[in-house]
Amino acid sequence: MRILVVEDDEHTRRFIAKGLKESGHIAEEADNGVDGLHRARTEEFAALIVDRMLPKLSGLELVRNLRQENISTPILILSALGDVEQRIEGLKSGSDDYLKKPFSFAELLARIESIVRRVDKSETETRLTVGELSMDLIKREVRMKGEKIDLRPIEFRILEVLMRSSGQLVTRTMLLERVWNYNFDPQTNVVDTHISRLRSKIDIPYRYPLIHTIRGSGYQMNPPVEDS
Repeated sequence: MRILVVEDDEHTRRFIAKGLKESGHIAEEADNGVDGLHRARTEEFAALIVDRMLPKLSGLELVRNLRQENISTPILILSALGDVEQRIEGLKSGSDDYLKKPFSFAELLARIESIVRRVDKSETETRLTVGELSMDLIKREVRMKGEKIDLRPIEFRILEVLMRSSGQLVTRTMLLERVWNYNFDPQTNVVDTHISRLRSKIDIPYRYPLIHTIRGSGYQMNPPVEDS
């Protein structure tokens, strides 16, 4: 599994990353909440390990932001704050588990594997479908009419945002914020360029237009209307 560790204490962060790597996983690191949020938004991880007290953006705010954007990556919060009310607050923020410091690495690993297994079993949360296009968020697979389509990670993320908002307008600004975490002029053509690439892989080869341009506003994903 590819796991992101968001922890500002270098000793703790390196300890966790080392243990994950020795257990056969891929460990990525971030030392503050803003960088952790950006990476969790724009990259694909099997799980996140997030310290509650982070510089720039707290761990709880990081989790809330991800859940508000319908990013369902399993998250375990680490914290020295461990009384009942604090654990409840952490879980209510949208995290899947909460572990008090100091902790045993063996327990940390067991808890991470447990929350990932729970997500694996939740088909309703890990599969998206629009018409004959389907996305498996666990296997990281996209299929059109049963045929697998190879997408780059950024293309996968754009498509996930569009599919989660099927039937609704998704503006260029929304895509910039949710996919790239950019907060600047929405007239930049980076969105249009990637949408064009998505269409060349999904809409055009299958003659099944799904991604529709709403002139002057953004995009909307809808299955084609079948002739009666």
